[in-house]
Amino acid sequence: MENVKKKKIIEPILLLLFLSLFLFLFGSRMGLGNMFKTIMYTAHDLLLNTVFFIMAVAVLTGALGGLLSEFGVVEMLNKLLSPLMKPLYNLPGAAAIGIVTTYLSDNPAILSLVKDRNFIRCFKQYQLPLMCNLGTSFGMGLMLTTFMIAQSAIAGYSLLVPALVGNVAAILGSVVSVRIMAFYTKKAFRHSAAFGDIELTDSTLSHTDKGLFERFMDAVLEGGKSGVELGVSIIPGVLIISTFIMMLTYGPASPEGYSGVAYEGIAVLPWLGERLFWVLKFLFGFSSPELIAFPLTSLGSTGAALALVPKFIADGVLMPNDVAVLTAIGMCWSGYLSTHVAMMDSLGSRQLVGKAIFSHTIGGISAGVFAHFVYVLIS
Repeated sequence: MENVKKKKIIEPILLLLFLSLFLFLFGSRMGLGNMFKTIMYTAHDLLLNTVFFIMAVAVLTGALGGLLSEFGVVEMLNKLLSPLMKPLYNLPGAAAIGIVTTYLSDNPAILSLVKDRNFIRCFKQYQLPLMCNLGTSFGMGLMLTTFMIAQSAIAGYSLLVPALVGNVAAILGSVVSVRIMAFYTKKAFRHSAAFGDIELTDSTLSHTDKGLFERFMDAVLEGGKSGVELGVSIIPGVLIISTFIMMLTYGPASPEGYSGVAYEGIAVLPWLGERLFWVLKFLFGFSSPELIAFPLTSLGSTGAALALVPKFIADGVLMPNDVAVLTAIGMCWSGYLSTHVAMMDSLGSRQLVGKAIFSHTIGGISAGVFAHFVYVLIS
């Protein structure tokens, strides 16, 4: 009871101190009036010009994912990818379904699989927690890739190759993440055994008596509906996180000073990026310090990080190599800080959350490094 009373006293004080620090940090530089105007205008612009665009992409990719699932392409990909799972990840072939489903949707899609008895019987006990890192490495992959390629029209040059390089690098990053995590899960489950030895059921599809056209329309519409849900679910992350990150990334919009327009801020991240730029340049080949904002935002939400891309292009700071690196990091991390705890808890491995986050941090950084050097080699 005493601890509860202390929390009730301490937590409001800490919150008020944090809010006071926030107001002082931004208000002392921008002025309180300009600060609140910038927050509102930035969030409004992000909603209209970024969130709805991402939602449109999510609806189209969701429809595509529904078609691929309904007509057996997902099942076929599972069979094609299964022989790669053992040498790459030391996981059973069934784990390939986790890659495909999260690539077509988002990280939590992996949780629906581990509720399937036929699925988990293919795994040993130490292997099941690895599905968290494996699935997260490919979360929102199709939407992220499509979004990056779609920016070609704004950039004025094709971003197809850099986006594909980012996908390949994300695979390499996922191998690093899973392999590091396996070191910890093997120690935690020293005497683990397989959940069962039967194979995964041959089909993940529910065949019905519906006609071809009806199945096509159902798959498209249901997949598109999942895209709407995904688009709605990223609104809080984009508006809250991206607005805050934008205000840490950019300075006054004009030489005269602050005027309260959208995308003004105190430019803390470029200041930090300049001091770390030699590291960022060597590891990722970044062309500008401002780009550090994307990886930092991807820690919490890749959807929010995507909101930064059009602004980077408009400011002329995003080069093809950067697109490859950001695609790799964005896909590999997939907002893992906001999903890892819940996912590991659902997998019954709450005690390994810290290890999973550490492993995935290394995996995401590795993906960015791989993307940079692979793109340099092919260009």
